[in-house]
Amino acid sequence: MKAVIQCGGMGTRLRPFTSVLPKPLMPIGARPVLELLLKWLRRNGIENVYVTTGYLGHLIRSVCGDGSQWNIKIRYTQEMEPLGTIGPLSLIRDELDEPFLVLNGDVLTDLSLSRFVATHRAHKDLVTIATASRITKMDFGVIDEVNDTVQVFREKPALSHLVSMGIYCMNPGVLQFIPSGIPFGFDDLMLQMLQSGQVVHVYKHEGLWLDIGRVEDFQKAQATSWEEQSASIEVAAA
Repeated sequence: MKAVIQCGGMGTRLRPFTSVLPKPLMPIGARPVLELLLKWLRRNGIENVYVTTGYLGHLIRSVCGDGSQWNIKIRYTQEMEPLGTIGPLSLIRDELDEPFLVLNGDVLTDLSLSRFVATHRAHKDLVTIATASRITKMDFGVIDEVNDTVQVFREKPALSHLVSMGIYCMNPGVLQFIPSGIPFGFDDLMLQMLQSGQVVHVYKHEGLWLDIGRVEDFQKAQATSWEEQSASIEVAAA
């Protein structure tokens, strides 16, 4: 199975650090997050990876090379202008001729790819989104009202939401929704698919997931021994 790692973003949430390093090269301990992500893919049986690059892409190429040091084959794309989170897939649409994975280049997780991919294959629809539950602490008093009268008042509640992990399993048919040469985000893709009546599935992950683009998650990642995570990861189905 092929995987596409999206590494073209500017990492604005981690500035000023990303002024000199692209976000996928931010260090987790002594290793860049992208190296940890590539090793996780390889432990899960993935051997062919496309890395989409834009901002400071030459640094990513210099660090990762052709992937042979991890027994992975890496091929790169380069965006002349930012193409958003999903737009870069248009650059390799001819290469994506079977179900494939798409991942943000700043995620760390113990998600079982074998179970995720098996779930996607079972329903045969175009997209499955890996999801996790996140608690958001509100800084305000929240009011539920009817006809301008207060029905419920909650002082700074903690709200639970199902959120995208930035990991997707897709069938090649999804590429028909992705235009070439213009910025196109995952939100744009969802809007077009849902408007056209397509079914989009979710896979609920209850384990570890960190979004390194968030300062809080970046700090949490420093306290985790990622090399030890391999013991709990299953080999993906071929």
